[in-house]
Amino acid sequence: MRLRSLGHRILRARSHNANLRYSEVKFCEGRPVLAAILYDLDGTIADTDPVHIITWHEIFGEFGIEIDETIYKQRISGKTNPPIIAEFLPQLTPEEGAVLSDRKEARFRELAGQLQPTAGLRDLIEWGKHQSLKQAVVTNAPRENVDFMLRVLKLDRVFDRVIIAGDIGIGKPDPAPYLHALKEFEIEPQQAIAFEDSLTGVRSAVAAKIPTIGITSTQTSEALCELGVKFAIADFTAPELWALLK
Repeated sequence: MRLRSLGHRILRARSHNANLRYSEVKFCEGRPVLAAILYDLDGTIADTDPVHIITWHEIFGEFGIEIDETIYKQRISGKTNPPIIAEFLPQLTPEEGAVLSDRKEARFRELAGQLQPTAGLRDLIEWGKHQSLKQAVVTNAPRENVDFMLRVLKLDRVFDRVIIAGDIGIGKPDPAPYLHALKEFEIEPQQAIAFEDSLTGVRSAVAAKIPTIGITSTQTSEALCELGVKFAIADFTAPELWALLK
């Protein structure tokens, strides 16, 4: 399978299904009270999934393992690399897995230089500043990727905190990364709101008892609502989001 063809098919499928998947915003319940906005990185701040699918396809392809969009959504999206590699390649030692992980992420950075922020993100960040809200990234991504992506997106001087799962020793779906963000800002869960796209990330934020809004870049609104998001949107331009905030 040609890698460029794989990426193009993913993007075409998303474009073809855009009206079906992204046009409806489904409210599940209530309005949160805000003191802070917490953003996931991959799939939320920017749609990185097509690049991640290609890089995992390359890496696991060396071992004869096929990775497509469905497998990515079901078994990879939102997770940290060690459990991903352990699941697909249990024969590798932790040290061998770490080397493979580093190769995968280096390849991701080679391919991700043209990333753009999710539509409406900059407006939401500016709105949050005007409302004197604290803002943080809460992510499972490796630090090198986080620093790289924030530079590429020109967001490296924007956030009050960047919470990286690897720095605190435990990642999503455990609530620890979000609980750490709450502790950093000295706030209660109901004073924050989280934006998440993956099932893993939603489980983490909801387990931390933070009101969570789903971004439908990787999952359907129905799947996100089933896990407890307040509502699900395609991106940060959704009129319903701004009606809620204002």
